[in-house]
Amino acid sequence: MNPSTPINDQPVLDPAFQPAAQARRQWAALAAASGQPVPVQLALEQSDGSVIRHRLQVLPEGHPEAAQNLRHLEREVKFLLWSRGGFRLHVDGPARLVEALQQHYRTSELGRFDANIMGHRIYERPFEVVQAAAADLPAERMMTRPLGRHLEGCRIGFDLGASDVKCAAVIDGEPVFSEEFPWHPVPEKDPQYHFDFIQHVLQQAAAKLPRVDAIGGSSAGVYVNNRVKVASLFRAVPAELFESRVKDLFLEIQRAWKGIPMDVVNDGEVTALAGSMSLNKNAVLGIALGSSEAVGFVTPAGTITNWLNELAFAPVDYRADAPADEWSGDRGCGVQYFSQQGVGRLLRPAGIEVEAGMPLPEKLKHVQALMAQGDARAAAIYQTIGVYLGHTVAHYADFYALENVLILGRVTSGEGGAIILNEAQRILDACYPEVARAVRFHTPSERD
Repeated sequence: MNPSTPINDQPVLDPAFQPAAQARRQWAALAAASGQPVPVQLALEQSDGSVIRHRLQVLPEGHPEAAQNLRHLEREVKFLLWSRGGFRLHVDGPARLVEALQQHYRTSELGRFDANIMGHRIYERPFEVVQAAAADLPAERMMTRPLGRHLEGCRIGFDLGASDVKCAAVIDGEPVFSEEFPWHPVPEKDPQYHFDFIQHVLQQAAAKLPRVDAIGGSSAGVYVNNRVKVASLFRAVPAELFESRVKDLFLEIQRAWKGIPMDVVNDGEVTALAGSMSLNKNAVLGIALGSSEAVGFVTPAGTITNWLNELAFAPVDYRADAPADEWSGDRGCGVQYFSQQGVGRLLRPAGIEVEAGMPLPEKLKHVQALMAQGDARAAAIYQTIGVYLGHTVAHYADFYALENVLILGRVTSGEGGAIILNEAQRILDACYPEVARAVRFHTPSERD
């Protein structure tokens, strides 16, 4: 779609924002108006046999806007890859379009990045796009499992953030220890630093318990069977050390604790699960706005899935010159809108000057301090994020069966958090009334 396509509401500090929810709806209307919309069916296959099915329509060849078919299809696939995950994509669609998509993942820098992460890093097999007839597409198959909801006995929980490790110890659900431990994992090249620090934190919590029955951990990234597949906390670790030490880091920690039960999962999943437990509701999408954007999902049945839910790397802004993610280089992805990075990016448009080289957590603290003083420039940052959020929750609702959206994280702390939620609700009410009727926002504290 054209980046100048008008939208129903614009963020005050980023008027060029083109929300994915609006772009997808406009595209669907354009395809329908063509009189000959071309159906495309997708089946995304995972290594455990799970299959995710998805449908969309593109424009017929000869339509004046048909050149945009690949861009629209690629953005849909990108969202599916980072929200669900998969190593093989079956496509029932026009041969030329499928060939162009295959070429994207073989030759373009952004396509090769996604193919490498999904194939080599996560599923440990080549990523491929294959053309298939509709009758040959694999049937949808969804794997879910219960996780957590156990409070009995003596348990330790920890969360690895980019600036601190949060840790708690409970006895039959009652907290006896809860602390934050500052650390600096991102520049550390030696995995031993990570191992030693996590061990130190766990030992501090264990000292408050008569015994340890189980340990649960969370962190941003992709974790499969307690193995680290992708995680920004270890970005400085050389590739060979990542393979030899980081991938099985938590299995090594579990061995150090004599093999007691341990689960380590994406922090978004823990956010959603904790929200589901505290709200006593299911169909929960948890969104944590912190050093990155962490997302998790609890199904309407109260289970979690094997989906990646790495929406920090999924597109939410369809303009061609949207802000670029520093890791993948892709533009318009969630991390630049729902994290400390998003706050830092909006300082200049807001007219707020800070010292050169100020770390992102300090930039956030500065904005929060200004907000506490009633500074209109800081309020404009939160208003902008709120507009982003409203449009994006509508986009997420196109891919998730949502009834509850749990919002938390340091970006939402203080008075600015209320502005974010008020703006998000306003956008839903004005632009997506069907979503507004179905979805409710919730904001428990990080400590809860």
